Amino acid sequence: MAEEKENIKPLKIDKEKTNFFRFRKIPGGMLITNDFGGHAVLSDDDFSLFVEGKIETHHPKYRELSQAGFIKDDLSLDMAINLYRSRNSSIFYGPSLHIIVVTLRCNFKCVYCQASSRPEDAEGYDMDIDTARKTVDFIFSTPNKRLDIEFQGGEPLMNWPVVKFICEYVKEKEEETGKKACLSLVSNLVFMDHEKLDFFHKNMVGLCTSLDGPEELHNLNRPCPGSNSYRQTAEWIEKIKEEEKKKSESGVAVFSLSALLTVSRHSLPKYKEIVDEYVSRGFTGIHLRAVSTLGDARGSIDRIGYTAEEFIEFWKNSLDYILEINRKGTLFVERGSAIVLKKILKAMDPGFVDLRSPCGAVSGQMLYNYDGKIYTCDEGRMCPGDVFAVGNIGEKNHEENYSKIVSGGKTKAMVISSTLDNTPCDYCAYKPYCGICPVLNYAVYSNLNPQMPETDWCKRHKAMFDYLFEKMQDEKNLEIFKGWI
Repeated sequence: MAEEKENIKPLKIDKEKTNFFRFRKIPGGMLITNDFGGHAVLSDDDFSLFVEGKIETHHPKYRELSQAGFIKDDLSLDMAINLYRSRNSSIFYGPSLHIIVVTLRCNFKCVYCQASSRPEDAEGYDMDIDTARKTVDFIFSTPNKRLDIEFQGGEPLMNWPVVKFICEYVKEKEEETGKKACLSLVSNLVFMDHEKLDFFHKNMVGLCTSLDGPEELHNLNRPCPGSNSYRQTAEWIEKIKEEEKKKSESGVAVFSLSALLTVSRHSLPKYKEIVDEYVSRGFTGIHLRAVSTLGDARGSIDRIGYTAEEFIEFWKNSLDYILEINRKGTLFVERGSAIVLKKILKAMDPGFVDLRSPCGAVSGQMLYNYDGKIYTCDEGRMCPGDVFAVGNIGEKNHEENYSKIVSGGKTKAMVISSTLDNTPCDYCAYKPYCGICPVLNYAVYSNLNPQMPETDWCKRHKAMFDYLFEKMQDEKNLEIFKGWI
């Protein structure tokens, strides 16, 4: 049994009958969880009966507690092992997400830019064909047979020849190795044209853009010098959606366009307008992402940032509004919540590298910069000084290079600093669903291992978990959540 420190009370635990658990007081009762992902919410009286081993087989909660692995007499060791393995399956297969920065140049001047993008006319910030070929060769030398390759920038369409080359070369490598790769590209869409769009659709390349809400807010967060960034992006969202509809009606499969939101201070009072913008544009979900303190965003965080409490208020208001939309018959998903709900309700690893223990750095994702440097993760390239650079694509033997990176000191430091066991997080009821980002810790606190309960990351996620469990006590909300996953 592990207790959260704010809830420490002397308990008379019957350790012969009661299996290991963590607990936390939430609205509606006492939440208990275990390492297999099992959970239950008990009344105060039932919680007392449970810890004292007095929950009998006829009790209304007995079956639920038994199936969730809280009753020792009923615990199947094989089941527990399989559940634990399933929840941590990502650590067995090697990195699946491979991010390629084909250029650092960008035509936007986003107020929260994490990538420290360079001006549109800057020189020396584009990946060349030779580096691109070596990057793809390296990616296919990694052990995972299912690969997700994502183009990022800057603005990746500003280096279209290399994007096109990589897409075509990946198809060759699939034939050669028998591995499968899913391609996607993150773009502001300004440099999109019908030729590129047709290429992406034919090659099953998923597209993702950034949409921060209605026109005024989007332009405030994502200015494009000399033009209206919202109108340019919105115009291509509409064109792509129309093309998707045509192809769908004719039986041709394409990936649906998705969009990303970054919440700045300007966004906080406009939660309804933001959600309405996504719904009106035909998107089926939104990910309410807090602004980060990485890259150029560090210099503007005093102007665009907020407290953990302010973000949580925005997030709760948004989630309530999204649930209201769902209750009226429109399926619309808050994707950050859906990630957590998969862990809670399906006891599975949804593949989200930021909420894993250890985190996904190197073990789940790797990033390849325009200059051939390899980083632990997307966030790793955003810290100055190459602190999280782990290798270079120029090494001749790719398998040997990968082995050296995986066993290197930086990778080990990332694993150690993001593993929740034997840390203050080990006491938390939300440990089975949470994770740590060492890069963000280093950027904010100059320390891979800060006191996590004092960080904004912990405050935000703990409040989000609290609210989701509170909402799940309502059967109508629970049915909506199940539909999301």
